[in-house]
Amino acid sequence: MPPGPPRRSVLLASLGALALPSLAACGVTRGDDAGSTRLRMMIPNSPGGGYDLTGRAAVRVMEDTEITSRFEVFNVIGAGGTVAMARLSNERGNEDLMMAMGLGVVGATFTNKSQARVSSMTPLARLIQESEGVIVPADSPHKSIQDLIDAWKKDPKAVSIGGGSSPGGPDHLFPMEFAKAVDIDPRDVNYITYDGGGDLLPALLGSKIKAGMSGLGEYAEQIDKGQVKVLAVSGEERVPGIDAPTLKESDVDLTFINWRGILAPPGISAERRTQLIDLLQQMHDTQEWADALKTNNWTDAWMTGDEFGEFLTSQDKRVETTLKELGLL
Repeated sequence: MPPGPPRRSVLLASLGALALPSLAACGVTRGDDAGSTRLRMMIPNSPGGGYDLTGRAAVRVMEDTEITSRFEVFNVIGAGGTVAMARLSNERGNEDLMMAMGLGVVGATFTNKSQARVSSMTPLARLIQESEGVIVPADSPHKSIQDLIDAWKKDPKAVSIGGGSSPGGPDHLFPMEFAKAVDIDPRDVNYITYDGGGDLLPALLGSKIKAGMSGLGEYAEQIDKGQVKVLAVSGEERVPGIDAPTLKESDVDLTFINWRGILAPPGISAERRTQLIDLLQQMHDTQEWADALKTNNWTDAWMTGDEFGEFLTSQDKRVETTLKELGLL
């Protein structure tokens, strides 16, 4: 295939207090041709959110282990990741660009009526999956998940639920499915959208919402310090280090898992796709990545190439069906 378009200069987003250390340090490049050229990682939400943490953790491991030392990371914010997806689609054939993404981006493309579907991009790798958590401020009157459910069922609109996803994302789909599981009409849920966990956190700390429903990685420090409390987790099993039951243990018949991965623009060569997957494979196999999984309470969900592409197609279908069943599409 013909080479991709010329590389363009990148405006690096300003990083907030939660951002990782600078990723522009130089070092010896250990990788193949993919590691010896400048690469860019696009993050489809604000600094401090789940995609931001995941994408920057992957880049940091690749740089710290000298798989590659030539990465730039930048945030493209808007419409739950749809703006970034449109940009990725428009970068067709650009072989130096990757984008962190996940279930939230899948949903956002449907609710925002975007034609830039994840299944039409170049699949590189699925990296992680994680439970959602039901999180409340430290001074919340709800001391257990049953306390919250009782108040929620009594007056759904009075219990404001915050999430770091736009409609269709995991932080939105989870409370909607949760509501349905406890006999609350999803259309009655008072859901407040924040642009990623970095924006949701101040609302939790300031008790501006009754509960947050989001991935736990963004709140590890605040959970450890007792500034917020996890009432329940959405996976099949409890999360190590988190003193909270699963919803199943709490007699709620629901399991919900979020995931994140990496895409490239459509139209890149098969050779280049293989090179980029190889870089991510090297990253995945390091002890540093294993440490990042443990630190962030992420579960390894490694999947690459065509298998990941088939998974993305299934996720498009799953989200569209769920949104229609909930009357939200």
